[in-house]
Amino acid sequence: MVRFSRVALAYPDPRGRPGPAVLRDLSFTLGEGSFTWLLGPSGAGKTSVLRLMQAALRPTEGEVELLGIPLSRARRRDLPALRRRIGTVHQEFRLLSHLTAWDNVALPLRLAGVAESTVRADLAELFDWIGLAGKEERRPEELSGGEQQRLVIARAVVTRPALLVADEPTSDLDARQARRTLALLSEMNRQGTTVVVATHSEDLPARYPARALALEGGRLVADG
Repeated sequence: MVRFSRVALAYPDPRGRPGPAVLRDLSFTLGEGSFTWLLGPSGAGKTSVLRLMQAALRPTEGEVELLGIPLSRARRRDLPALRRRIGTVHQEFRLLSHLTAWDNVALPLRLAGVAESTVRADLAELFDWIGLAGKEERRPEELSGGEQQRLVIARAVVTRPALLVADEPTSDLDARQARRTLALLSEMNRQGTTVVVATHSEDLPARYPARALALEGGRLVADG
């Protein structure tokens, strides 16, 4: 499902030359349908790992294989189709303020050319599942932080992705909303989606035991 083989990553400097490595010699495999925590303090490299898992970057060294496709050999024109199989929950909500909650979630399906009748049926079920039935016409600013986070999760899973990656999805939520967010992600995992959640929290992995990859300074320091 997801395989990193001796992966290193360096972002280019303003002149386009490779800068210091932010990831070094990462190797691990995530099985289909697994749930994995990605742990480490700020600056450990968690977001860079997630960007590789989103096919937003290619590694500087080594190989990243996503859903059976090695990124080093993937053609540029094939990447959009791969990315559509990957759902992303960003740390910043990135909701479109001029669209309603309904239209924010419907957007990925409409961009993919899904028939509007199918969009309506899928979203009605999804809004009920995330507990926002009756709030479809509200703008993002009319929703609480927890409701916006659930909306972001709905937008990430509406295309039924094989892989879902979430970057600090509970960092700005209170304890009750954080538990609800993790319950939604866990339910997606129970339905067969491979889920990876990055967090600097020590409490969440203790409350929701699962495999944990710990990063420090761009290196994998623990896997268990």
